[in-house]
Amino acid sequence: MEKKENKQHVVESVVATPEEEAKQENGTLIEDEIERSKVGIMRALCDRQDPSTKEVDDLMIRRFLRARDMDIEKASTLFLKYLAWKKSVLPKGCIPESEIANELSHEKVCMQGHDKMGRPIVVAFGNRHNPSKGNPDEFKRFVVYTLEKICARMPRGEEKFIAIGDLQGWGYSNCDIRGYLAALSTLQDCYPERLGKLYIVHSPYIFMTAWKVIYPFIDTNTKQKIVFVENKKLTPTLLEDMDETQLPDIYGGKMPLTPIQDS
Repeated sequence: MEKKENKQHVVESVVATPEEEAKQENGTLIEDEIERSKVGIMRALCDRQDPSTKEVDDLMIRRFLRARDMDIEKASTLFLKYLAWKKSVLPKGCIPESEIANELSHEKVCMQGHDKMGRPIVVAFGNRHNPSKGNPDEFKRFVVYTLEKICARMPRGEEKFIAIGDLQGWGYSNCDIRGYLAALSTLQDCYPERLGKLYIVHSPYIFMTAWKVIYPFIDTNTKQKIVFVENKKLTPTLLEDMDETQLPDIYGGKMPLTPIQDS
């Protein structure tokens, strides 16, 4: 009889109440006391101006803080702009695939597997983007669709993804400075601290012309996450972050590519 009571006590002690579960999802993951304090202050400030602040978790607020070097005022400004942007761009919570059918048909972005840290692996093909055959607004919606899909793929507790920008066959017909800058702005301003690392592979010399234009617009934190990989070191370099079973097969791994709409 005593053993049975002890067993029941153990079970009761590990079952969390709904309030405890909500707390777990919205704050206790932030162990740093200073970060936790700043998140609380920023949440209170932003909630006064936009009540939808209540709908986001503490980890999102922390990402905006980290993107602005923990400056509450600057992070709050960025975050409030994001909330307004989201209401305008994602009124239904997602981008319907019917609105980006042309972009999806080219299979520019694939997503499959996770790296050794559990981050989703994304591959983007530069030579599959042809601005003369597309629509700038549709491309912007496609970027948002892509980032939303990536974030939805992240395991609980993981905040970042790892990307491979493949420029094999990239030429001037693929060059789209406005599109690149729009995508960069969306990533940095609306999905800050989501990119874990970007490998740029098979980069042709002519790409550096476009890179010199784009580079000044990349913030310091993002610049530190970008790695250009030499062709002869491609597979070994990628294997530093990815197991062979998760590495895309086109780079010497065993994971087949999956278009992002099918992932």
